Amino acid sequence: MKAMNYEAIAKKVVERAKRRGAKQAEAWLEVDRESSVKVRDGEVEDLTQATSKGLGLRVLVEGRLGFTYTSALGEGRVEEIVDRAVAVAKVSAPDENNGFPTKAELKERSGGMELFDPQVAEVSGDWRIAMAREMERAAREVDPRIKAFEAVSAGDNVGEVWFCSSEGVCDSYRSTSIFLWAAPVAAEGDQLQTSYWLDYKRFLSQLEPAEAIGRKAAERAVRMLGARKVKTQRVPVVLDPQMAASFIGGIAGAVNGDLVHKKASFLHGRLGERIAPETITVVDDGLLAHGLGTSPFDGEGVPTRRTPVIEKGVLASYLYDSFTARKAGVKTTGNAARGYASLPRIGLNNFYLQPGELSPEELIAGVKQGFYVTAMLGRGANAVTGDYSRGANGIWIENGELTYPVQEVTVAGNMLEMLESIDGVGNDLELRGSVAAPTLRFAELAVSGS
Repeated sequence: MKAMNYEAIAKKVVERAKRRGAKQAEAWLEVDRESSVKVRDGEVEDLTQATSKGLGLRVLVEGRLGFTYTSALGEGRVEEIVDRAVAVAKVSAPDENNGFPTKAELKERSGGMELFDPQVAEVSGDWRIAMAREMERAAREVDPRIKAFEAVSAGDNVGEVWFCSSEGVCDSYRSTSIFLWAAPVAAEGDQLQTSYWLDYKRFLSQLEPAEAIGRKAAERAVRMLGARKVKTQRVPVVLDPQMAASFIGGIAGAVNGDLVHKKASFLHGRLGERIAPETITVVDDGLLAHGLGTSPFDGEGVPTRRTPVIEKGVLASYLYDSFTARKAGVKTTGNAARGYASLPRIGLNNFYLQPGELSPEELIAGVKQGFYVTAMLGRGANAVTGDYSRGANGIWIENGELTYPVQEVTVAGNMLEMLESIDGVGNDLELRGSVAAPTLRFAELAVSGS
């Protein structure tokens, strides 16, 4: 990747936009390479390597917003994209809230972040194939009832971003990520059960071994054989870390500053109120070391930061990009997300629930009769009402021990009531994505079955 050439292109379109009458202009340029392999029964089913690049340009002309993008970065196209963005702005409706981050908002930039791993950038196709085959092999060795695989894959991404603003700030960063994924199918009689396990990291050295991924995925599938329904009842519910992360993701939707401003969030008007026990602290952290959502700046060039969203049970902040913050009369939280082909929108950095002091075993041991959830279906939380309802599979708890597998039931509640109902937070936080949580226990939820 020729950083100096791409930086020059970004600067050039911004300078040309200013000459064409733009009060503010902002270029976002990306170069990205994605590689992946899928294996089935030891044979390569799909091998993909794709490289993409493109530039998006936002301009502001007399309070009117113009945006366009291109994947062709030749001399003529770069000039054309500027003229087109200015032309779009001139026929757009004015909005007093239009405006890009100021120089003051773009300064105090974070440096020294470790986001790029040369080992990931040099990973070969042979390595990806070998890791996928190793996951298959390890999974089959766990139990003869592992009969097939929905998917076994390995892949990586290498990317670079350049940002340039008419406010006099230009910046860039490189990043990598790498993943392993296995989804085996266990069979016994007429019953089939599927589960998965994965790991997703920025650095190769931090990635869980392929053998461990395959074994864990197989163990999760096999333990669901013989699953049955349970009767409808209200019992304690324990979410494993993956399902707890999904629950926390529902909170992320509700603290979206745009939804809050539109009064379309169940957390509207609750800033500063206690909405959960003191054991609950949820943060959005763009500075987290090696985090998959970590970056030195957001989709508008604003330096990222650590934002407590729920702090010791109190709703402490919503998340904003510059446009929504301006409408709400507050400051951006550095949560603009974008690709070169899209306008900035509110997104997440690393959004996670801080770990507690209890082990998963201790959380389960404290349940006389309840439900340990390991998989869920459905979209989950309604950000407007807070209603929560998802199909769920898992293991039934009796006298503090995991007993038999359960499937085809529904876990339901209201997000506010569920937050208040949390009575245990695990110490097993693992970051396998940009949204994460440790094991989470609720004192009582509705479980609907037969």
